Amino acid sequence: MSKVKLGITLYSYTKEYVSGEYTFEDCVRRCAELGIDGYEVVATQMIPSYPYISDDFIGLVNECSVKYGARPISYGANTDRGMRYDRDLTDDELVSTTIRDIRSANKLGCKIMRAQYLLSPENLIRIEPYAREHNVKVGIEIHNPETPSTPAVQTYINAIEKTGSPYIGLIPDFGCFANKPNVDSYDGALKRGANQELLDYAVSLKYDEVPMDVAVQLLKEKNADDEVMASFFTMYGFLQFSKNPDLEGLKRIMPYCIHFHGKFHYMKEDGNEMSIPYDQILPIIDEAGFDGYIVSEFEGHESGKAPEMVKKHIAMERRILGIER
Repeated sequence: MSKVKLGITLYSYTKEYVSGEYTFEDCVRRCAELGIDGYEVVATQMIPSYPYISDDFIGLVNECSVKYGARPISYGANTDRGMRYDRDLTDDELVSTTIRDIRSANKLGCKIMRAQYLLSPENLIRIEPYAREHNVKVGIEIHNPETPSTPAVQTYINAIEKTGSPYIGLIPDFGCFANKPNVDSYDGALKRGANQELLDYAVSLKYDEVPMDVAVQLLKEKNADDEVMASFFTMYGFLQFSKNPDLEGLKRIMPYCIHFHGKFHYMKEDGNEMSIPYDQILPIIDEAGFDGYIVSEFEGHESGKAPEMVKKHIAMERRILGIER
């Protein structure tokens, strides 16, 4: 039987929340309606008293937990070096804000905290004693364009191995395993008048791993329009994809994975995600014996279809993992 637990990051309901259509309680209720007992909070988005946790917010969280049977299991921290207008934060200041986030995660009852790349490998080691003291595991998010095997991620693995601590680790975002272009970027470009032949040519350049500067020149030589170029740059940026996503790298880093972001952009009619091979990713995690949460993270906010898409995403994961509701 699978040890994998399914959750939802409330970030999935961003549009509904920021528009006022959903309250925090509505977001939690949506999770419970899908049989989900654990959710992730992106602190800067949904905690009014951020960077601190007020008693009022704790009261709301506890009330929702009793009412709906769903509780916060992960705290999405924001490693923000640019908080000041006049200069970047120093490493000491970033460590201080991370420690503050660890304490907030603990107060909220979260056992997992997501950190970001601006917390360096050296500083990840520095915050480890505080993570251990507060019983909060801190993971660096592996986000596109990084993959498990890129040099940046390897430096974090070295730091984790150096401490031998279970309180620091990695949180892969499934977007780094995309094997097709993002549907919103591709279809959106077509709707805005992009030349499909040139758009497909841009896709082929990315599949062939043509260096970005060379690919730009090739597209310019074919007089690619602005919409093609805009979509192209997303393919080489935070919405990268590959014919051969780094699934072997995922296998290698499983001992360091403490949590997963189940990124998805669009669920097809056949019940599968459009650009991310969940049927290959989830078995790797399951077979490794992972005992933790994968939180569904919907990125297609502008569609206004979050409730429908999240429901389909959870159903897909249950089907692949053989988990009954």
